[in-house]
Amino acid sequence: MIVNYTKNGWEVITQRAHGMLAAQLASHWHHSVRTERWLETLLAIAEHDDARVEPGDGELLTDRGGPADFKMKAFDQGHCQRTFEASISKSRYVALLCSMHLDFVYGSLCKNNLEGKSFMKAQEALRKGWRKELHITIKQAEKDYSLMEWCDALSLLICQRENQPQGRAVEISKGPDNGNHMLTQDEPGILKITPWPFEEREFKVAFETRLINQLTFKNNDEFRKAFYATEVVEKSWIIKH
Repeated sequence: MIVNYTKNGWEVITQRAHGMLAAQLASHWHHSVRTERWLETLLAIAEHDDARVEPGDGELLTDRGGPADFKMKAFDQGHCQRTFEASISKSRYVALLCSMHLDFVYGSLCKNNLEGKSFMKAQEALRKGWRKELHITIKQAEKDYSLMEWCDALSLLICQRENQPQGRAVEISKGPDNGNHMLTQDEPGILKITPWPFEEREFKVAFETRLINQLTFKNNDEFRKAFYATEVVEKSWIIKH
């Protein structure tokens, strides 16, 4: 889960909500990125973090009893295996993009982990087989994945409140158009992307959050109770040219 500390408590956003935001952003990209597998592309982007089912995950707290942000967790073999199993049960193409994402996120983190290295090597072989079966070149797969990675990066920037005020620019990532895109905020509630990669000149995105005012918890169960008891707040932004 994504955890932001605020003056009123912990703002918590689930990984699945973050994935939904990423898919919203992808759905507005210029139509030139759409292939015959566009629906599968959107599903892969929306569901790339669905193996994280907060607050049902095992360890939810830090040593001091606060909710643990996803960046605090290292390579998780179980999470990677669940992601693989969920994605391949959907389609080989969805599994291909999700496998590329696992390699992007965890590839360098498991170099000294024998089990992790073995898993990643097996995934590499599977990706090669899937590309052959689906008649997709490495170049096309990388272009399709770059959209997932870009939307994931922008969704995380928004969820983590990393957009800067007063027009200060934050780098997003290199998208499928091979451009280095920047995020800026000139007005409250309005975000701008340069260069502009979207079909429309303006659209709205939204995601659900919970603001938990209790700062520490005895155990996972106490946090889960607070999570479910907290009102859901929908947070929205206008993305404008």
